[in-house]
Amino acid sequence: MTSVGRSVTIQDVANDSGVSVATVSRALRGLPNVAPSTRERVQESAERLDYHPDPAAARLASGRSRTVAMAVPSLDSWYFTQVMAGVEAVLTAAGYDLLVFAIDSDSARRRMTQGPLVKRADGLIIVNIKLSADESAALASAGVKVVSVGAASDSFSSVRVDDERVAELAVEHLMSLGHRRIGLAGHGDDPMKFDVPLDRRSGYRNVLERAGLTVDEELERGAGFSVAGGSEAAAHLLDLDDPPTAIFAMSDETAFGVMRAVWDRGLRVPEDVSVVGVDDHEFSAVVGLTTIRQDVTEHGSVAARLLLDRFVDPAIEATKYAVPIALIERKTTSAPAVIRH
Repeated sequence: MTSVGRSVTIQDVANDSGVSVATVSRALRGLPNVAPSTRERVQESAERLDYHPDPAAARLASGRSRTVAMAVPSLDSWYFTQVMAGVEAVLTAAGYDLLVFAIDSDSARRRMTQGPLVKRADGLIIVNIKLSADESAALASAGVKVVSVGAASDSFSSVRVDDERVAELAVEHLMSLGHRRIGLAGHGDDPMKFDVPLDRRSGYRNVLERAGLTVDEELERGAGFSVAGGSEAAAHLLDLDDPPTAIFAMSDETAFGVMRAVWDRGLRVPEDVSVVGVDDHEFSAVVGLTTIRQDVTEHGSVAARLLLDRFVDPAIEATKYAVPIALIERKTTSAPAVIRH
């Protein structure tokens, strides 16, 4: 029981349900890695004690700003805006402000770890940016709690998909239809050392190698995860002496550009060239794009919840959350007109 006149705290719920404060926080926020029976017990305790989370509790405990910073490689990408929407929805409900900034240069990286913006934030969500050991140490020394999206870490919690498996699903689908000459649009040199394109290229190559096919680097073309990049990559691939019968694009936006390049040459999708993307962009259903679905908004919402959980218990064990993926077969893939071996 609580003392007369004292509000019920999260510690009271933890004592009543026989678990840690961190577990109570995870259970009530709907975070993963909580047994169903434990979650139910915590919820019953919270209801019985009439516990209502105090939105000011984290600020009182930390004495800080109730502001979260979010670092992304670009502010004009569909993927990053969707992640941002997921983050903002959760933080707003919890009474936090969100500050977003682009990390598109070395000087921006320095500002991320040393600038006043991050130093006055309670936490930082980094999206598809791989921190060095020195950068992680600088954030830790500043007391900034970190959660990453798209890049795993042993130092802090992360949210990501299995990007090798993403590519494998796409290429396995094309192989099952009879394609053997499969182009790749999306990897390329990245100054921010982004792991996703490298992992997806590995998955693409894994499937070809398991099928006994020779990896042909001529069929791999950078596209920058954009419509324009997809068009440019596909134009190069389609102008080869032996062009691909199918193209795996590393994002749906890239796939839209690939399709445009196919149509610009008077060719048909999928009769002449099959196309697979990644994301399940809202326009993908409109154009009938076969894609590998990932709930991008969920990336952001889970990351925000993991960060809020860290505010409650800074010593909580880091969590690696894997977002589910699925092949969504629509109208842009079919058997090749001529099967090549």
